[in-house]
Amino acid sequence: MIGGGRVYWGKKSDKEMDAAATAADGGSNGVVVIFAWSSINDNHLSNFVDLYSSLGWNSLICRADFLTAVYPEMALSLAFHVLSELVEELKTRPCPVIFLAFSGAPKACMYKVLQVIMGDCEAQIHPDDSHLVRSCLCGHVYDSGPLDFTSDLNAKFALHPTIRQMSGPSKLVSWVAKGISSGLDGLYLTRFESQRSEYWQALYSSVEIGAPYLILCSENDELAPLQVISSFTHQLQELGGEVKVVKWKNSPHAGHYTHNPIQYRAVISNFLEKAMSVHLQKIRQLGETARTHDEISELICNLQNVAVNSNQSLRRVATGPSDHFFLPSSAPYQTNNDPSSSQEEQRERSSFRPLQPTSINAHSVLGQFLFDSCVPRNIEGWDIRFAGSLNGQPYATSSSRKSSNLGFKKRILRSRL
Repeated sequence: MIGGGRVYWGKKSDKEMDAAATAADGGSNGVVVIFAWSSINDNHLSNFVDLYSSLGWNSLICRADFLTAVYPEMALSLAFHVLSELVEELKTRPCPVIFLAFSGAPKACMYKVLQVIMGDCEAQIHPDDSHLVRSCLCGHVYDSGPLDFTSDLNAKFALHPTIRQMSGPSKLVSWVAKGISSGLDGLYLTRFESQRSEYWQALYSSVEIGAPYLILCSENDELAPLQVISSFTHQLQELGGEVKVVKWKNSPHAGHYTHNPIQYRAVISNFLEKAMSVHLQKIRQLGETARTHDEISELICNLQNVAVNSNQSLRRVATGPSDHFFLPSSAPYQTNNDPSSSQEEQRERSSFRPLQPTSINAHSVLGQFLFDSCVPRNIEGWDIRFAGSLNGQPYATSSSRKSSNLGFKKRILRSRL
């Protein structure tokens, strides 16, 4: 028991026995999180626990108090307790999860659970836990809901079901109902209207999870009018959601299973099978995503290794302040200051004299530019190093497994000449 309601497992002892008996099959099929409001009594709720248990699904029940729909702080506290129990179960054995909401329960707690796992709430749980719940959530079931919490809904839910069954003068009961209704009017005007947009946005955002919807309703349900249900269904479909609506004519609010047990069980059974297939599809998608992530990580590691090896190899070209790159210079050649030599001899000597290279520091801006542009990067089988000197200046050569050093040196000499 916590503030705002209760969270407990339905038939937990039977659940453990079932898990032990069906260990070879991986335990139960999944978990149904049942969100119930105070308008659903315990005996009625136990019928649904038995239904899902007979179909091989465990039940985690969140029973919200009546005023939890008014105070979002209470709904958030209850939502964290639900997620704590659910995450603990999924960490032990990941399995399909269904969210089943009765009547006004989406406003009392479930929309806060959706906000937390979708990251739309200031209060957050661990991102891995949110991702785990989203990955396992494979279906949404709305039984007699969701309700549109507007200012005229207070008169319909002003009295608790147990108070409605009280014996006594009708005038006294009517007076109590009017008093509670007028008191709740102020709450609706100041709180519900401001929360209404946030509530519906949370329900619509659940489409991003990729789970199908099943909506169970009645044509004669005054608390969950068919117009509200149709608008909600249409909006989900517009957002890309897969929605199935099952409609009865005369079943009361939250009483579809009681009045149509065979058809109700068949519809639920088919939906649970679909949820299982959605779960398998999500597992395959997560596996493909994981493989793609591993491949990208491996590629990045290989590129990093290649970059490191290339830098280590290229550092051998110029490792000290005295190492330089040399290019032919267009500056005047060195002249002989010997006064005995004539100008014609100097011009003749300069015309046949090899070009004298001009030194460029490897650590200068121009040297770095030429280094990046001209020096090969990570060519397989090459080993760039200083092999000797040419006209008194060092020059770089490379050796390859496919060509000899002698031939490469000759090509270097020819190019420099």
